[in-house]
Amino acid sequence: MKLNRFRHFPRAVLTALVLLTFMLCAWLTIQFPVQIDVSAQRNNSLSQASTELLASLPEAIAITAYIQAGSPLRLQINDLISKYQQAKPNIAFHFVNPDNEPEKARELELGPEGAIIVEYQGRSEKLKFIDEATLSNALLHLASAKTRWLSFITGHGERAIDGMANFDYGVFGKQLAARNLKSVAIHLTELPDIPDNSGLLVLAAPSAHLLAGELEMLRRYIDKGGNLLLLLEHDTPQLEGLLMQLGLSQLPGIMLEAKAKKFGLDNHEFVPVSQYPSHPITRGLQIITLFPVVSPLTHNPNSVFDAKAILRTDTGILSETGDNKEQTVSFGWALTRSLANDKEQRIVVIGDSDFLSNAYLGNVANLDFGLRVVNWLLHDDNYLDVPNKSAQDKQLRLNPLTVAIVGFGFLLILPLALVSTGLVISWRRKRR
Repeated sequence: MKLNRFRHFPRAVLTALVLLTFMLCAWLTIQFPVQIDVSAQRNNSLSQASTELLASLPEAIAITAYIQAGSPLRLQINDLISKYQQAKPNIAFHFVNPDNEPEKARELELGPEGAIIVEYQGRSEKLKFIDEATLSNALLHLASAKTRWLSFITGHGERAIDGMANFDYGVFGKQLAARNLKSVAIHLTELPDIPDNSGLLVLAAPSAHLLAGELEMLRRYIDKGGNLLLLLEHDTPQLEGLLMQLGLSQLPGIMLEAKAKKFGLDNHEFVPVSQYPSHPITRGLQIITLFPVVSPLTHNPNSVFDAKAILRTDTGILSETGDNKEQTVSFGWALTRSLANDKEQRIVVIGDSDFLSNAYLGNVANLDFGLRVVNWLLHDDNYLDVPNKSAQDKQLRLNPLTVAIVGFGFLLILPLALVSTGLVISWRRKRR
């Protein structure tokens, strides 16, 4: 009796009820979204390290991706940011076509590849490459509220941290300030000693000789365990004694890159670096850095400092040898020494100072590398170790018999079954 009543129920009402049910389910999925990652290594979710970092950041995060419209990168970036937004809803994210805002693009020094600007608590960081590890570590650095001071020695033709000439470091100084890193220029002749409140002392390619008293101040600073960033050019023999104290020496001449044309460079004096030795400074760095006119450096193994190369090339040619023989040449060293108070002294020496200048800072990953060096020297090298996620079984291997069964099944058996089913249904309807 109940079945007969249901059979005479108006079909329009039944159709309306079914549609309303579907619409209600769709509305519920929008209002209360639920996602379950069933992949073996949770490839579609943030790592625990990133999730815990986001939970520790109370303020809102703003992310702006300056990527050209129609670029396939937009989809990849959107997928990544959506994972962060699921863990932290107060992340504002939007795309901007740099072609529509040329003034902003010039202000941010955006290249054709674009960039991603991450902002937190009034500080910002520009990323040219983005993945979970890069974005999470950028947020980790931006969350640091501690103001740190850098002292730049001046008075001998060094690169000016507030200068805007091509060879100066004014743009780099602005990038440091955006990360709560304060820079101050100091004249050693006007000070009794190097300030103790300076977290890092920078000497960037002096063109004139330092006075004997100034060199003595630098030696005392190093002996007391001060952190130092020393940027050299090939024509700075006045620093030979200081390098000797650090256990380093400059090789004569400059280094030429044998495979410069492979990177689209016509000048062999420009040295691109795409692979980096293992070190906290270079950990996770996957983009090329470019160094114009490099001075090769060697290390004395009997030095009191523990030295690790951070910049080198396997296709370098020493200009003074004249034999064009390719060899492994290092031109960047990170030095460490344990001090009596359980602290570690850190020093970085690089055989080039142009890579941080206003003219070359915007090239590929030069800015990123410079910031990594400064952070490491300031002992602010906290790094989120985001595990690499890769599917274990990316290939489906089928034997010939299985391939034949699948092929015949989809190409022959399945279509015949569908046609047969249709014919049977049609025949049964005609018999009614």
